[in-house]
Amino acid sequence: MAQNPASASRRRALALTGGATLLFPFSLRNAFAAQYLTIATGGTSGVYYPMGVAISQIYTKAIPDAKSSVQATKGSVENLNLLEAGRAELGFSLGDALSDAWKGEADAGFKAPLKKLRTMAAIYSNYVQIVARADSGIKTLADLKGKSISVGAPKSGTELNARALLKAAGLSYKDFSKVEYLPFGESVELMKNRQLDATLQSAGLGVSSLRDLAASQKIVVVPVPADIIAKVGDPAYQSGVIPANTYEGQTAAVPTARIQNFLATREGLSEDLVYQMTKAMFTHLPELVAAHAAAKGISLKDAPLNSPVPLHPGAAKYYREAGVLK
Repeated sequence: MAQNPASASRRRALALTGGATLLFPFSLRNAFAAQYLTIATGGTSGVYYPMGVAISQIYTKAIPDAKSSVQATKGSVENLNLLEAGRAELGFSLGDALSDAWKGEADAGFKAPLKKLRTMAAIYSNYVQIVARADSGIKTLADLKGKSISVGAPKSGTELNARALLKAAGLSYKDFSKVEYLPFGESVELMKNRQLDATLQSAGLGVSSLRDLAASQKIVVVPVPADIIAKVGDPAYQSGVIPANTYEGQTAAVPTARIQNFLATREGLSEDLVYQMTKAMFTHLPELVAAHAAAKGISLKDAPLNSPVPLHPGAAKYYREAGVLK
Protein backbone atom coordinates (compact mmCIF):
# COMPACT_ATOMS: atom_id res chain seq x y z
CA MET A 1 0.00 0.00 0.00
CA ALA A 2 1.25 3.43 -0.93
CA GLN A 3 2.21 5.51 2.13
CA ASN A 4 0.56 8.93 2.57
CA PRO A 5 3.49 11.43 2.50
CA ALA A 6 1.74 13.76 4.96
CA SER A 7 1.10 10.91 7.43
CA ALA A 8 4.71 9.79 7.16
CA SER A 9 5.91 13.34 7.85
CA ARG A 10 3.73 13.56 10.93
CA ARG A 11 5.04 10.21 12.21
CA ARG A 12 8.65 11.35 11.66
CA ALA A 13 7.94 14.63 13.49
CA LEU A 14 6.37 12.77 16.39
CA ALA A 15 9.31 10.39 16.55
CA LEU A 16 11.80 13.24 16.55
CA THR A 17 9.93 15.27 19.18
CA GLY A 18 8.62 12.38 21.26
CA GLY A 19 10.45 13.53 24.40
CA ALA A 20 9.18 17.07 24.06
CA THR A 21 5.67 15.81 23.37
CA LEU A 22 5.71 13.90 26.65
CA LEU A 23 7.31 16.76 28.58
CA PHE A 24 5.11 19.59 27.32
CA PRO A 25 1.87 18.51 29.02
CA PHE A 26 3.87 17.92 32.24
CA SER A 27 5.33 21.45 32.13
CA LEU A 28 1.86 22.85 31.48
CA ARG A 29 0.52 21.01 34.53
CA ASN A 30 3.31 22.53 36.59
CA ALA A 31 2.49 26.01 35.31
CA PHE A 32 -1.18 25.62 36.21
CA ALA A 33 -0.19 24.25 39.64
CA ALA A 34 1.84 27.36 40.49
CA GLN A 35 0.42 29.17 43.50
CA TYR A 36 0.61 32.95 43.24
CA LEU A 37 0.96 34.68 46.60
CA THR A 38 0.65 38.45 46.78
CA ILE A 39 1.77 39.96 50.08
CA ALA A 40 0.25 43.38 50.83
CA THR A 41 2.61 45.41 53.00
CA GLY A 42 2.94 49.19 53.47
CA GLY A 43 5.18 52.05 52.42
CA THR A 44 8.76 51.17 51.53
CA SER A 45 10.18 53.25 54.41
CA GLY A 46 8.18 51.39 57.07
CA VAL A 47 8.56 47.95 58.67
CA TYR A 48 5.82 46.04 56.85
CA TYR A 49 7.59 46.30 53.51
CA PRO A 50 11.03 44.82 54.35
CA MET A 51 9.37 42.14 56.45
CA GLY A 52 7.02 41.32 53.58
CA VAL A 53 9.99 41.01 51.22
CA ALA A 54 11.62 38.56 53.64
CA ILE A 55 8.43 36.49 53.92
CA SER A 56 8.11 36.46 50.13
CA GLN A 57 11.66 35.13 49.80
CA ILE A 58 10.96 32.46 52.42
CA TYR A 59 7.81 31.32 50.61
CA THR A 60 9.53 31.14 47.25
CA LYS A 61 12.13 28.79 48.72
CA ALA A 62 9.98 26.79 51.14
CA ILE A 63 6.62 26.28 49.40
CA PRO A 64 6.62 24.09 46.26
CA ASP A 65 5.38 25.95 43.17
CA ALA A 66 4.92 29.23 45.10
CA LYS A 67 5.29 32.41 43.05
CA SER A 68 5.42 35.12 45.68
CA SER A 69 5.42 38.89 45.19
CA VAL A 70 5.26 41.95 47.43
CA GLN A 71 2.92 44.91 46.96
CA ALA A 72 3.72 48.29 48.55
CA THR A 73 0.48 49.85 49.85
CA LYS A 74 -0.86 52.56 52.13
CA GLY A 75 -1.02 50.01 54.94
CA SER A 76 -3.61 48.20 57.04
CA VAL A 77 -6.90 49.45 55.58
CA GLU A 78 -5.86 49.01 51.96
CA ASN A 79 -4.37 45.60 52.74
CA LEU A 80 -7.57 44.29 54.32
CA ASN A 81 -9.71 45.56 51.45
CA LEU A 82 -7.33 43.86 48.98
CA LEU A 83 -7.68 40.57 50.86
CA GLU A 84 -11.47 40.78 50.92
CA ALA A 85 -11.48 41.46 47.16
CA GLY A 86 -9.28 38.40 46.50
CA ARG A 87 -6.42 40.56 45.23
CA ALA A 88 -3.92 39.46 47.90
CA GLU A 89 -3.25 36.29 49.85
CA LEU A 90 -1.49 37.77 52.88
CA GLY A 91 -1.56 41.25 54.38
CA PHE A 92 -0.13 43.12 57.35
CA SER A 93 -2.57 44.92 59.62
CA LEU A 94 -2.82 46.63 62.96
CA GLY A 95 -5.22 44.99 65.36
CA ASP A 96 -7.59 47.96 65.64
CA ALA A 97 -7.90 48.17 61.82
CA LEU A 98 -8.55 44.42 61.66
CA SER A 99 -11.33 44.80 64.26
CA ASP A 100 -12.81 47.76 62.35
CA ALA A 101 -12.75 45.75 59.11
CA TRP A 102 -14.55 42.80 60.68
CA LYS A 103 -17.25 45.14 62.03
CA GLY A 104 -17.43 47.27 58.87
CA GLU A 105 -16.57 50.66 60.37
CA ALA A 106 -17.18 53.11 57.52
CA ASP A 107 -15.22 55.94 59.16
CA ALA A 108 -12.16 53.69 59.25
CA GLY A 109 -12.40 52.92 55.52
CA PHE A 110 -14.59 49.79 55.43
CA LYS A 111 -17.90 50.19 53.58
CA ALA A 112 -19.20 46.84 54.85
CA PRO A 113 -18.01 44.08 57.22
CA LEU A 114 -15.11 42.15 55.66
CA LYS A 115 -16.21 38.64 56.59
CA LYS A 116 -13.80 36.79 54.30
CA LEU A 117 -10.85 37.83 56.48
CA ARG A 118 -8.98 35.23 58.50
CA THR A 119 -5.91 35.53 60.71
CA MET A 120 -2.66 33.70 60.06
CA ALA A 121 -0.63 35.07 62.98
CA ALA A 122 -0.34 37.73 65.62
CA ILE A 123 3.16 39.15 65.11
CA TYR A 124 5.10 42.04 66.66
CA SER A 125 3.65 45.23 68.17
CA ASN A 126 3.57 48.64 66.54
CA TYR A 127 4.59 51.55 68.74
CA VAL A 128 3.04 54.96 68.19
CA GLN A 129 6.14 57.11 67.75
CA ILE A 130 5.50 60.85 67.83
CA VAL A 131 8.75 62.56 66.90
CA ALA A 132 9.32 66.32 66.78
CA ARG A 133 12.21 68.49 65.67
CA ALA A 134 14.17 69.50 68.78
CA ASP A 135 13.93 73.17 67.77
CA SER A 136 10.11 73.03 67.48
CA GLY A 137 9.55 73.47 71.22
CA ILE A 138 7.41 70.33 71.35
CA LYS A 139 7.93 68.14 74.43
CA THR A 140 4.40 66.98 75.30
CA LEU A 141 1.17 66.13 73.50
CA ALA A 142 -0.27 69.49 74.57
CA ASP A 143 2.66 71.25 72.87
CA LEU A 144 1.49 69.88 69.51
CA LYS A 145 -1.37 72.38 69.41
CA GLY A 146 -0.75 75.01 66.75
CA LYS A 147 2.10 73.03 65.18
CA SER A 148 2.34 71.16 61.87
CA ILE A 149 2.24 67.36 61.80
CA SER A 150 2.08 64.40 59.43
CA VAL A 151 -0.26 61.60 60.52
CA GLY A 152 0.45 58.96 57.86
CA ALA A 153 -1.31 58.07 54.62
CA PRO A 154 -5.09 58.72 54.68
CA LYS A 155 -6.98 55.99 56.55
CA SER A 156 -3.80 53.96 57.01
CA GLY A 157 -3.33 52.10 60.29
CA THR A 158 -1.05 54.94 61.39
CA GLU A 159 -3.69 57.56 60.64
CA LEU A 160 -6.35 55.59 62.54
CA ASN A 161 -3.97 55.47 65.52
CA ALA A 162 -3.35 59.22 65.21
CA ARG A 163 -7.06 60.01 65.27
CA ALA A 164 -7.70 57.82 68.31
CA LEU A 165 -4.78 59.03 70.43
CA LEU A 166 -5.07 62.71 69.57
CA LYS A 167 -8.78 62.61 70.39
CA ALA A 168 -7.97 60.98 73.74
CA ALA A 169 -5.50 63.81 74.36
CA GLY A 170 -8.19 66.40 73.66
CA LEU A 171 -6.84 67.34 70.23
CA SER A 172 -8.42 67.32 66.78
CA TYR A 173 -6.87 67.96 63.38
CA LYS A 174 -8.31 71.49 63.54
CA ASP A 175 -5.91 72.24 66.42
CA PHE A 176 -2.86 72.01 64.15
CA SER A 177 -1.48 74.71 61.90
CA LYS A 178 -1.16 72.10 59.17
CA VAL A 179 -1.90 68.37 58.85
CA GLU A 180 -0.16 66.31 56.19
CA TYR A 181 -1.27 62.79 55.20
CA LEU A 182 2.03 61.33 54.04
CA PRO A 183 3.96 58.06 54.18
CA PHE A 184 6.85 57.84 56.64
CA GLY A 185 9.69 58.69 54.27
CA GLU A 186 7.98 61.77 52.82
CA SER A 187 7.09 63.00 56.32
CA VAL A 188 10.74 62.81 57.34
CA GLU A 189 11.87 64.70 54.24
CA LEU A 190 9.54 67.59 55.12
CA MET A 191 10.93 67.62 58.67
CA LYS A 192 14.48 67.71 57.36
CA ASN A 193 13.51 70.73 55.24
CA ARG A 194 11.89 72.45 58.26
CA GLN A 195 8.48 72.30 56.58
CA LEU A 196 6.98 70.15 59.33
CA ASP A 197 7.28 70.19 63.12
CA ALA A 198 6.36 66.60 63.96
CA THR A 199 5.46 63.21 62.57
CA LEU A 200 3.36 60.42 64.06
CA GLN A 201 4.46 57.00 62.86
CA SER A 202 2.93 53.74 64.05
CA ALA A 203 5.60 51.14 63.36
CA GLY A 204 7.99 48.62 64.83
CA LEU A 205 10.81 49.96 66.94
CA GLY A 206 13.79 51.23 64.98
CA VAL A 207 11.81 52.09 61.84
CA SER A 208 14.23 53.24 59.13
CA SER A 209 12.47 56.56 58.46
CA LEU A 210 12.96 57.75 62.05
CA ARG A 211 16.51 56.40 62.22
CA ASP A 212 17.24 58.50 59.15
CA LEU A 213 15.66 61.60 60.74
CA ALA A 214 17.51 61.19 64.04
CA ALA A 215 20.81 60.80 62.20
CA SER A 216 20.29 64.11 60.39
CA GLN A 217 19.01 66.37 63.19
CA LYS A 218 18.19 66.50 66.90
CA ILE A 219 14.79 65.06 67.73
CA VAL A 220 12.38 64.78 70.66
CA VAL A 221 10.31 61.61 71.10
CA VAL A 222 7.00 62.77 72.62
CA PRO A 223 5.60 60.60 75.44
CA VAL A 224 2.06 59.22 75.34
CA PRO A 225 1.03 58.74 79.00
CA ALA A 226 -0.90 55.68 80.19
CA ASP A 227 -3.97 57.75 81.16
CA ILE A 228 -4.29 58.99 77.56
CA ILE A 229 -4.04 55.43 76.25
CA ALA A 230 -6.78 54.33 78.67
CA LYS A 231 -9.06 57.13 77.37
CA VAL A 232 -8.96 55.62 73.87
CA GLY A 233 -11.26 52.92 75.25
CA ASP A 234 -10.05 50.22 72.85
CA PRO A 235 -8.35 47.10 74.25
CA ALA A 236 -6.14 47.01 71.14
CA TYR A 237 -4.26 50.00 72.61
CA GLN A 238 -1.81 48.97 75.33
CA SER A 239 0.93 50.81 77.19
CA GLY A 240 4.44 50.29 75.86
CA VAL A 241 7.91 51.78 76.03
CA ILE A 242 10.31 52.97 73.35
CA PRO A 243 13.63 51.92 74.94
CA ALA A 244 16.42 54.44 75.39
CA ASN A 245 18.76 54.73 72.41
CA THR A 246 16.26 53.28 69.95
CA TYR A 247 17.11 56.42 67.94
CA GLU A 248 20.23 58.54 67.93
CA GLY A 249 20.07 61.19 70.65
CA GLN A 250 17.11 59.56 72.42
CA THR A 251 18.84 58.89 75.75
CA ALA A 252 15.78 58.06 77.89
CA ALA A 253 13.00 55.49 77.60
CA VAL A 254 9.71 57.02 76.41
CA PRO A 255 6.22 55.70 77.29
CA THR A 256 3.77 55.35 74.42
CA ALA A 257 0.93 53.23 73.04
CA ARG A 258 1.52 49.92 71.35
CA ILE A 259 -0.87 48.01 69.11
CA GLN A 260 -0.58 44.35 68.09
CA ASN A 261 0.12 43.63 64.43
CA PHE A 262 -1.39 40.68 62.61
CA LEU A 263 -0.81 38.84 59.37
CA ALA A 264 -4.23 38.38 57.81
CA THR A 265 -5.26 36.06 55.02
CA ARG A 266 -8.63 35.15 53.58
CA GLU A 267 -11.30 32.52 53.34
CA GLY A 268 -10.99 30.41 50.22
CA LEU A 269 -7.27 29.68 50.42
CA SER A 270 -6.76 25.98 51.02
CA GLU A 271 -6.00 24.66 54.49
CA ASP A 272 -2.83 23.02 53.17
CA LEU A 273 -1.52 26.23 51.59
CA VAL A 274 -2.06 28.37 54.70
CA TYR A 275 -0.55 25.59 56.83
CA GLN A 276 2.57 25.74 54.63
CA MET A 277 2.64 29.56 54.77
CA THR A 278 2.42 29.58 58.57
CA LYS A 279 4.96 26.81 59.05
CA ALA A 280 7.44 28.36 56.60
CA MET A 281 7.35 31.69 58.43
CA PHE A 282 7.92 30.23 61.89
CA THR A 283 10.65 27.83 60.77
CA HIS A 284 12.52 30.75 59.17
CA LEU A 285 12.14 33.40 61.87
CA PRO A 286 15.88 34.23 61.92
CA GLU A 287 15.54 35.43 58.33
CA LEU A 288 12.75 37.81 59.38
CA VAL A 289 14.85 39.15 62.25
CA ALA A 290 17.69 39.71 59.77
CA ALA A 291 15.27 41.74 57.61
CA HIS A 292 14.15 43.92 60.52
CA ALA A 293 14.77 43.84 64.28
CA ALA A 294 11.03 44.33 64.94
CA ALA A 295 10.62 40.63 64.08
CA LYS A 296 12.25 39.82 67.44
CA GLY A 297 8.79 40.55 68.83
CA ILE A 298 7.20 37.61 66.96
CA SER A 299 6.38 34.76 69.35
CA LEU A 300 5.05 31.35 68.30
CA LYS A 301 3.17 30.87 71.58
CA ASP A 302 1.34 34.20 71.14
CA ALA A 303 0.72 33.87 67.38
CA PRO A 304 -2.75 32.25 67.59
CA LEU A 305 -4.01 34.61 70.32
CA ASN A 306 -6.20 37.72 70.60
CA SER A 307 -7.24 38.15 66.99
CA PRO A 308 -10.51 40.01 66.37
CA VAL A 309 -11.23 37.69 63.41
CA PRO A 310 -11.18 33.86 63.21
CA LEU A 311 -7.97 31.93 62.67
CA HIS A 312 -7.64 30.32 59.25
CA PRO A 313 -7.98 26.52 59.65
CA GLY A 314 -4.58 26.02 57.99
CA ALA A 315 -2.88 28.26 60.54
CA ALA A 316 -4.75 26.54 63.38
CA LYS A 317 -3.51 23.17 62.08
CA TYR A 318 0.10 24.35 62.32
CA TYR A 319 -0.36 25.80 65.82
CA ARG A 320 -1.88 22.50 67.04
CA GLU A 321 1.01 20.61 65.50
CA ALA A 322 3.48 23.00 67.19
CA GLY A 323 1.75 22.47 70.56
CA VAL A 324 0.65 26.08 71.11
CA LEU A 325 -3.06 25.54 70.38
CA LYS A 326 -5.26 22.79 71.72
